[in-house]
Amino acid sequence: MDISEINNKYVSLFRDNYKLLKNGSKYIDDIRTDAIEKFKVLGIPDRKNENYLYTDLKPLFERKYDQQFEPHEIDIDINEVFKCDVPELDTHLVLLVNGWYYDNNAPLSDLPEGVVIGSFAKLSGKYPDLIRKYYSKYSDHDKDGIVALNTALAKDGLFIYVPEGVILEKPVQVINMLLSDQDMMANQRNFIFLEKDSQAKIIICDHTLSTPRFLTNSVTEVVVSENAVFDYYNVQNEHNMSTQINSTFIYQKANSNVLSNTISLHGGIIRNNIKVIMDDERCENNMYGIFFSDKDQHVDNFTHIDHKKPNCISKELFKGILDDNSTGAFAGRIIVREGAQRTNAFQANNNILLTDQARMNTKPQLEIYADDVKCSHGATVGQLDEDAMFYLRSRGIGEREARLMLMTAFAGEVIGTIRIKPLQDRIYELVEKRLRGEFSKCNNCVFQCKQ
Repeated sequence: MDISEINNKYVSLFRDNYKLLKNGSKYIDDIRTDAIEKFKVLGIPDRKNENYLYTDLKPLFERKYDQQFEPHEIDIDINEVFKCDVPELDTHLVLLVNGWYYDNNAPLSDLPEGVVIGSFAKLSGKYPDLIRKYYSKYSDHDKDGIVALNTALAKDGLFIYVPEGVILEKPVQVINMLLSDQDMMANQRNFIFLEKDSQAKIIICDHTLSTPRFLTNSVTEVVVSENAVFDYYNVQNEHNMSTQINSTFIYQKANSNVLSNTISLHGGIIRNNIKVIMDDERCENNMYGIFFSDKDQHVDNFTHIDHKKPNCISKELFKGILDDNSTGAFAGRIIVREGAQRTNAFQANNNILLTDQARMNTKPQLEIYADDVKCSHGATVGQLDEDAMFYLRSRGIGEREARLMLMTAFAGEVIGTIRIKPLQDRIYELVEKRLRGEFSKCNNCVFQCKQ
């Protein structure tokens, strides 16, 4: 099947299911219709597209997948069979199954007044002013065929609203679960809005609970208003038959502070798109990520930070540890617009290859159109430090443990930025298990997924 046939397949899918896709909001449905028209032009990106140079999407999208345009009933209690294994982590917990907000979520009774957390499909109609002002404004459905396809096909996901001046002390923990008895594609749309002077922390945990192939195309839009503080953590832990394409768009206003951390522990193919727009003065964005890959896994991180106004700061650090025949890619672009004076922007990408067969492609980029700036970028791809290995071995530490210590220390620079201590501790544990070759399942999960 050539790429035009694949594109036509998804256009037909949209046309044949349009009545099911309509969610009652004429505004969203009009954008949905516009998005499929954009998709007809853009299509699934191939390797001729510079932004997808290192990830071949064609064989992923040409497969046949079950599509869920309505939520399916589940004959088990997800709350009972799955508990995310961070015992000391006190959170507002919500579950999403196959891209749909789970109807039987336990009630969030202790939320601060005015905070809203729930189904995007249901709540987007209750906040039409927010949707009209921000929905799909910064998510590039007119530039990226993957985002256009999500905008056309996604019906549900997560909706979070934090009102002015509210500090959400407990993090919101979102468990994204994939569960099916056949190969399935999930399209999920998330919308997060923080009013001015508010604060929130969101933890996204991605899991597969059954063995078929899964293709997830998820888009998350985040608006962080004046003086707001937002932490966004994404822990990706799925099986080898899964493909994740996650596109996150963060829009920041004056004096806002955002920290994001993407931790890719396991997955067959993972593509993370993260785009930040700093559209006012004195914004700060700290973007971190780390991935671990082995066997034939592939992880591709694509980032884009747009400094549009003066006096803003961005710090970006992504790392990777690659084993066996795995492959990875990093492409990071920072743009400093004309007039964005006194910008501080720093970007680094560091990677360790544990075998001669592992491959990493890295492409840091700076585009600077202002003259009063401090900017730097760099990338490294290498092996474990031989001098450090010799030092540890000379102190009586075995080779395997010495390698584990060096890799854990390498990862620690990213993990140490997590501002939720129980989560940070748990990630260290999961990373150590991952580096030992163990795929860490939740202790309380009754499913035994094949890896």
